[in-house]
Amino acid sequence: LVSMSTTLATNALVEGKGRPVIAVVIGFEADVVERAGLGDALGADPLITLAGGHDPHGSPLAPLDVDRLSSELRAAVAARPDVEAVAVTAQFSVRNPEHEVAAGDIVRRETGLPVTLSHHLSARLNGPKRAVTAVLNARLVSIVDGLVRTTESALSERGIHAPLMVVRGDGSLVSAAFVRERPIETILSGPAASLVGAAHLTGLADAIISDIGGTTTDIAVLHDGVPEVSADGASVGGHRTMVSAVAMRTHGLGGDSRVRHDERAAGARLLLGPTKVIPLCQLAVEESELVHSMLAVQGTALSPGELDGMVLVAEERDRYLTELDGVEREVLERMGGRVAVASTVLATLKLQKVAERLVQRGVVQYAAFTPTDAAHVLGMQATYDAAAARLAASLFARKRDRLGKHLAADAHTIAQLTIDTLVRRSAELVLAAALEHDGLGADAVRSPAVQAALDRSGRAARLAVALGSPLVGLGASAPAYYPLVGEVLDTPVVVPAEAGVANAVGAVVGRVRLTAECVVTAPQPGQFLAHAGEHPVMFTDLDAALMHSRRCLSDALAADMAAAGAPQFEVTERWHAEVVDLAGTDLFVEGRLTLTASGRPQLSSTP
Repeated sequence: LVSMSTTLATNALVEGKGRPVIAVVIGFEADVVERAGLGDALGADPLITLAGGHDPHGSPLAPLDVDRLSSELRAAVAARPDVEAVAVTAQFSVRNPEHEVAAGDIVRRETGLPVTLSHHLSARLNGPKRAVTAVLNARLVSIVDGLVRTTESALSERGIHAPLMVVRGDGSLVSAAFVRERPIETILSGPAASLVGAAHLTGLADAIISDIGGTTTDIAVLHDGVPEVSADGASVGGHRTMVSAVAMRTHGLGGDSRVRHDERAAGARLLLGPTKVIPLCQLAVEESELVHSMLAVQGTALSPGELDGMVLVAEERDRYLTELDGVEREVLERMGGRVAVASTVLATLKLQKVAERLVQRGVVQYAAFTPTDAAHVLGMQATYDAAAARLAASLFARKRDRLGKHLAADAHTIAQLTIDTLVRRSAELVLAAALEHDGLGADAVRSPAVQAALDRSGRAARLAVALGSPLVGLGASAPAYYPLVGEVLDTPVVVPAEAGVANAVGAVVGRVRLTAECVVTAPQPGQFLAHAGEHPVMFTDLDAALMHSRRCLSDALAADMAAAGAPQFEVTERWHAEVVDLAGTDLFVEGRLTLTASGRPQLSSTP
C-alpha cells in the first residue's frame, strides 16, 4: 500500500485559504449559529437559512421549504459562480437526518456541487458547532481532492498500483476515496502521523512532542505511549470543530514563516508568522538573476520600503489569467511572468490589497526573508543559496524601527536575532502546551513570573521553569533549533536520528479505525426511541431498541470500513446509559451505543 499524511488541510484553514462555499442552515435561529463562530468560518460566502429541522426526539419542527431552497440555491450560484461546494446542517439531524438528506439531494440536483451533510461528520449534539465543521469540510473538498488526484497520477506514472491511504487527524488511516468526502478529518493529519512515528521511533511513553515544519509548529502530549485525543474536537485556524483528532496545538510558526518587525517598537522586535512565504534563498536556486539583482539594488536604498525584499510568485499564472478579470487580472498581467519584484508590480495601495486577496486564495505567493534564510546566513543550513540569504538579511537589517534606527548592524546580527526569536517563541509555545495540559492555562506562559524564569533575569528571587517530560523535536529543522529550545526550557531534548521520516513511519504503522454511534432516548416511560439508520424507530422494549441500533451501526460500520480500505476488522462495543432514581425506581433517560472498528489496511494483491 501507499500511505501519506498531509498538512494541506491544516495549512489551508490556518492561512484562511479554503475554497468558497454555500452554507445551508435549517431550523436554527441566526444568533445561535453566529455564537458558534459560523460567521467567522463563512466570511462573505453565501448563507441560506430555512425553517425545518427536528426536536430532540427526531420529530419535525416544521416542513422543509423545498421550493425556497431551490430558488435560493440558484440565486446564490448565479451571484457567486466561484463557489465549489455546499454545506448543509439541520437542527438535531443526528436524531433524524431526514431534512439534511432531502436538502442534500436538492443541492446536487440544482447545482451539481459536492455536498457536506453535517451528520456524516459527527453523531454528537451541538448543531451550531456541526455547522462550522460542515462549512470547513466543504471548503476543503476540492483542495484534498486535488491532492489525491495528483498523488494517484504520480503513482500511475511510476507503475505503482496499490491502495492509497491517508492519515486522519487521530492518527488512524482511511482510503483516499473515503477522505475525499470527509477531507476535514485530515486536519492535523501530518502532526498525528508524526506523533505515531515519534512514539514508535523513541520508545518513550511520556513526552512533549513538537513538530516544526515550514508553515506550522504542532505540539502534543504523549502519555502512556499514546497521543492524547481532544475530547472537544480539533481546533485549527481559530475554529473549533467536531473532528476527532490528536489534542494538538497548531501555531503559524515555521522555518518558512515571514519575518516582519514591529513598527511600533523602538529597536528590533521581530514578528514571525503566521503567514508562510517562500524563502528567498530557496527561490534564488531557480530565479538567481532576479533575486540577486533585486536584493543588490534595493540594498543600496537609504531606507528600504515595505515591499523591498519581496517577490511575487504565480505558479499557475497562465491558468488564472483566463479565469480572473479586473484588478485581479491586472496584478498578474503586471507581473509579466511567473515571478516578479513585488515593489514593481504593486505600485499602489489598491494593487497591494488585491494581491493580499490573491495570496489568501492561493493564486500567488510571496517570497521574503524567513528563518530558513537566517539559518543559511549563520551556517546552520546549507540547502539553498546562502549568498542570496545574506543579501536578504542585509536588506532586512536596514529596515528602520519607530525611532528611525536600523534594525541591526549587519546580516549576521539580524539573522541571529531571527533564530533567537524563533527559539524563544518555540519554547514559549511548548511550555504553554504543557501548562494547558496541567490545567494551568496556556496564557500562564505570559505571566511576569514565567517570563522572568525564561529570561533567567531574577536578582532577589531566581525562578526556574522546566518541562516534566522530555521534549521530542521533529521536522527537518528540529536538529538545528530544538537543542536550543531545550536549553531555554532546561529540559532534555530527544531528536530521533530518523526524525526526518517520523511522519512517514507514522503513516504506515497505523490502523484503519472508525467509530459509529447513536442514542436511544425515552420520550415517555416504556418508550424507547432508537436514533439509528435513516430515521428514528420506536420500541417498547429497551433490548429490542438496542438490537436494532446495533444492527444499523454494524451495517453502516461494515460499509464504511470497506470503503476506508479495511474490509477485515474487529469491533468493540460500549453502551452508556443515563438512569435517574425516581422514588426508588431507576428511570432510563437516554443511552449511547458506540461501536469502534479497527483493522489493518488491505494490501495490494500484486507487488
